[in-house]
Parts: sequence; structure tokens; C-alpha cells
Amino acid sequence: MTEGHASTVPVASRNRDGILPLVLVGLTATTGIVDAVSYLALGHVFTANMTGNVAFLGFAAARTPGVSIGRSGTALAAFLAGAVIGGRLATMTSGGPRRRWIAAAFGLEAALLVGAAVTAAFSNTRAFSDHGTGLYVIIVLTGLAMGVRSATVRKLSIPDLTTTVLTMTLAGLAADSTLAGGSNPGWARRTTSVVTMLTGAAVGAWLLTYSIALPLAVSSAVSAACAIAAYSETPSRLV
Repeated sequence: MTEGHASTVPVASRNRDGILPLVLVGLTATTGIVDAVSYLALGHVFTANMTGNVAFLGFAAARTPGVSIGRSGTALAAFLAGAVIGGRLATMTSGGPRRRWIAAAFGLEAALLVGAAVTAAFSNTRAFSDHGTGLYVIIVLTGLAMGVRSATVRKLSIPDLTTTVLTMTLAGLAADSTLAGGSNPGWARRTTSVVTMLTGAAVGAWLLTYSIALPLAVSSAVSAACAIAAYSETPSRLV
């Protein structure tokens, strides 16, 4: 289900989502936080937004100052590996309740973000130089976390809540608006996604003024809370 086709989703299907939309909104906030850390503290790289990362690889190939093939390539590889893990997790647990698979995936995301926060907390300043070990460990851990989550959210197919990409969300808001002759389907979720990621990015940038570890710790706590909420959902709704 693509973002631009929210109006075709039956009301019954939306109701069956239960608490999941709220969970995905919470995860959208962590995307803003994680990308604030990766872009502002890890050397102009994205570990959640792969569209920007692919563009950075192109910039780096053209020898543009400030971007790195090593950092962007590592982030992209980690994200893809995480997506494979997320896809395999969904396949391996397909015979049981869906809430267990969802909670396991988001719990794994939280654990990886905890690892990134711990790495940041115990790394010295030199570890975050262009070729520092700490920098690449955090890139890998956050990239894996975002890959696992993106694969999971993709399989959930909750309309207008992708948690990591806003391009089609913004396009849907404009293309389906009354100005374009539409009826604004899904405008609430789309607007919420945009505002939530914007807020997450602002919070992440603010927390970075204290330390690199702090925003990563906050994002891991939010992801853990989302995993618990998904698992606690009424089984009849989230089976």
C-alpha cells in the first residue's frame, strides 16, 4: 500500500490497526532524532533517510567536500542488512501472532540504539574523527536499527505512516488537497508524520548540545516503549 492511496483503505482495516498508528508516530519521532545525530554529529551522513544517503554517495563520488563514500556507503550497507534481518524476522514468525513479530522487531531496534548510545557514551573525541572507530560503529548500529524498522513497517502497510520517508507524504498532502481538486484523504496522518519528524529532528539537535549519547538513549527509550505498546495491544486486533 503506497502513501498516495490511503483513501482506498476500508474503514474496517483502519480500525483493525488499533494502537499501531500511534506506535508508528512514536517511531517517526525517533527517525528525526537519529538523523539529527547522524547528520550533525557523524559527518554529514543519514542512517535513516536512504534517499539523502544515496545523494551523498553521488556527491562524494564527485569529490564534494564534507561528504564521504565510506560513511555513506557504510550507512547504506548497514540499512540494507537491517532490512534483510527485519524481513527474515517477519518470515520466521509468520506462523504466530503478528504482535509478537512487531514487538520483536521494534525491540531489536531499541537494543541496537542502546548499543549506539553506549558506544557514544564511552568513546573519546578522537573516535568521532573521519575514520574513528566509534563513528563507524554508531553508523552501523543506527543503520541496522532503521533497516529492521523500515522492513517491518513496510510489511505492516499502515497507510501514510512510513516512519522514515516524507517525500510521498508531502506529495500526497499537496496532490490530494482541495487546491488540487481532491478531498484530503489521510491528511491527519500525513500532517502528523511531518510534524512529528520535524519535532524529532529539533529535539535531536537540541539534545546533541549535551552529548551524542543522550539523543541516542532517548530514541532507544522511545523505540522500547513502542515495542511494549505493540506487544500489549489487544490480541484480537493485532493478530
